[in-house]
Amino acid sequence: MLVSTNAIVISKLKYSDNDLIVKCYTQHYGMLSFLLKGVLKSKKGAVQTAYFQLLSQLTIVVDYKTNRSLHTIKEVKLNHLYSSLHTNVVKSAVVMFLSEVLSSTLKEEEQNETLFSYLETSLLWFDSHEEYANFHLLFLLKLTKYLGFYPEVNNLEYDYFNLQDGKFEFNPSSKYAISGENLGLLKILLNTSFDNLSEIKINAKQRQLFLNMLLLYFELHLGSFKTPKSLQIFNQVFS
Repeated sequence: MLVSTNAIVISKLKYSDNDLIVKCYTQHYGMLSFLLKGVLKSKKGAVQTAYFQLLSQLTIVVDYKTNRSLHTIKEVKLNHLYSSLHTNVVKSAVVMFLSEVLSSTLKEEEQNETLFSYLETSLLWFDSHEEYANFHLLFLLKLTKYLGFYPEVNNLEYDYFNLQDGKFEFNPSSKYAISGENLGLLKILLNTSFDNLSEIKINAKQRQLFLNMLLLYFELHLGSFKTPKSLQIFNQVFS
């Protein structure tokens, strides 16, 4: 069955000399994997490697068959042409890091229009803005809303946040209770939009510590989550 859907490229892996396996988060079918035969050899044809840069936004025509692990792309075109995500060195590092996080968190082959819309609009915001030092922090925090473990905002005035339970608490109840600068930044980000990100002033060390806390939060709530291999390179770019 040929179907058309918007898609965001999440990962790609070389398979044999001339083939690629590409994973995309699609608007209508969730996460799907595609085998692109001969795409590394051919410079002609409807499907070319240039389309499949990480987090690219595409419209694809798919030969979709239920219960198949690898699908075939018949046609592809760019849905949005980024102006900076793949040419700005720092943004490219963010793209690599976030795509690895998404690859580890987005597993379901089912439609989730609100999650797809969030990915689409937030990436477009990132592409079009020049002040983005804290983008990845807010992106990951907001992503938890769609993954089912967004922090409960009751008792926001309390002095601790329990990463394991996702709740603010008056007294620490476990080793996963955070306080201090990480807690303060968490409270700020919970009340911040992407358009107000430039108002948050933190240094590289604070940013790195908060990111490590966020990744632990993901690990505690997603059993399959793995710390991105690109984290070390990413931290060097933002140091």
